[in-house]
Formats: sequence, C-alpha cells, structure tokens
Amino acid sequence: MLAIVGTVPDLTIPLLDGPVTLEGDTLMVDGHAIAPDRGTPALLMAAVRASSHLGLPFPHAFLIGDQGLGAGSRELYRHLVEVLPQRLYSTIVFHYLQPDVDWHNRIILTIQSMSAKPRLIADAGFMYAAKMSGQSSAYDLFTPDAGELAFLADETAPHPFYTRGFILHDGNNTPDLITRAYANDNAASFLLVKGNIDYIANGDGILATVSEPVEEAMEAMGGTGDTVTGIVSALIESGRSIPESARIAAQANRFAGSQAKPNPGSHIFELVPHIPSALSEAIHGTPDKGTDP
Repeated sequence: MLAIVGTVPDLTIPLLDGPVTLEGDTLMVDGHAIAPDRGTPALLMAAVRASSHLGLPFPHAFLIGDQGLGAGSRELYRHLVEVLPQRLYSTIVFHYLQPDVDWHNRIILTIQSMSAKPRLIADAGFMYAAKMSGQSSAYDLFTPDAGELAFLADETAPHPFYTRGFILHDGNNTPDLITRAYANDNAASFLLVKGNIDYIANGDGILATVSEPVEEAMEAMGGTGDTVTGIVSALIESGRSIPESARIAAQANRFAGSQAKPNPGSHIFELVPHIPSALSEAIHGTPDKGTDP
C-alpha cells in the first residue's frame, strides 16, 4: 500500500492516521475534510485520482496541522516512530514536514526495522532533512524543483537559506546541478526535477526529459509540483519502474494542465480532475474520455 506523510497549514487538523476516502469531490481522512488546494493535500488528491485510474487502493494518509512552527511536525514524527514498525507499506512519500535532522534519522532507523523496506520518496521539507542529515542515498526518488535542486547541489549549504548565490543563479543549468548533486552524494537513487523542462536522472546522467505541452499559466499556479509527486507515487506503487513512472508523471501533469486550460487565476483543484484522462494519454497516447470515481 502507498502511504503519504505530510502537514496541512490548518491548526484545527489533529493527527490523522487512516485511509483516504472521497465523499463526492471531497477528500476525507478519519472523518476530516481536507481541502486539496496545494501542498500535501494536493499531492494526496493527485495520488487518489491516479490510484483510482490505475486500479489501486486509495493511499493511507498521515497528516497533521502545522503552520510552520514545527509542533505538528514533531508530533507526527513521534507517531511515525511508534507505529511504522508494525505497518506494511510498499511505498512511502514524505512531503511537507519541518526539516529536523534528529527526527529524520529516527525515521530512517525506524524504517530499517520494518519487516519489508518500502520504496521511499521525498519532496519539500523532508527532502531537505534527508540532505541535511547526509542520508539522501537512503531514498529511491527525490522530486525537487530547480530551487530545491540547487540546495541539493550545494555541498556546503547546511540549510536551503544558505545555498550559495552562484548556484541559485546558474542560468537554469539543471544538468550540471544534477551532476553536482550526485557527485556529492546529495541525491536519491533517482531524481525527477520539475521545471520548464522536466528531467529524469540518476547517477549515470539524464535518462529522459519532458517539455511539452507548455501551459504558461501553470507557472502561476501553486501546487503543480505537488501533483507531479502524487502522480509518480501512484505509478511507482502500480509496479512500474521509477524512471518510467517519473517520465509518465511529468508528461501526465502537463497533459492535465493542457486539458484544464488554466488562466493565471486558476487553482490546482481545477487541474486534478483531469489527471485520469491525462494519465491515459501519457501511457497509451490517447486521453480517456471516461471519469474515475
């Protein structure tokens, strides 16, 4: 089963540990409605839509409210250390949690104690924690954008705030940043780098790129990187290889944007319903005109 871990910027959300359900178009976890506007909820809804289309069970969610001060993240870290040894997950996605090296390392030790090691995907804050702890190689996939990749590529930066300027302003030289991240052991086994051109890479170099179609309005939409991560997590859970999953996810996210026909004021939840059709187009070459529940 796929598990997704992250925070929600709503302090009324308690610690939630349960399967995801849909009530109409509403995302529900343990009786709580979660608005999929961006961040982990957007990732979760994208994974739900992709899982449904691929014939998979809906993901299991570990969520908590945290507006950046870290109390919720620490409570979720503690809960994961307690419960993961008794759980069976084939893929775990870690998303928005406040980076904490000590808690990150406890999580990695806990995962190593599980009866079967899951595939590990990290984005956002948890990817930062992995790099800061020197344990990026424990992960199967990172899904950075260009700015996050710059932090991975800077071997001296202890925190994203201290990424050196010459790396941040490197003319979007993504292939060189990918090479640098791997040279310093700051990347997962595979990378899906999200940007104007999406790159799929590993330590041997660039495996694939995806650049079409282009919807300029998507650049102004928060959450499009979150949906890519949600889609790729479901594809990996379906049994596809990580490089194939990353390529399909990058392509499907672009197709979903093209089908949604966004404008600069559009929101990510307007793109999500198009994910099943976009996945069909990315996998089979033609969009599926049907709808998924």
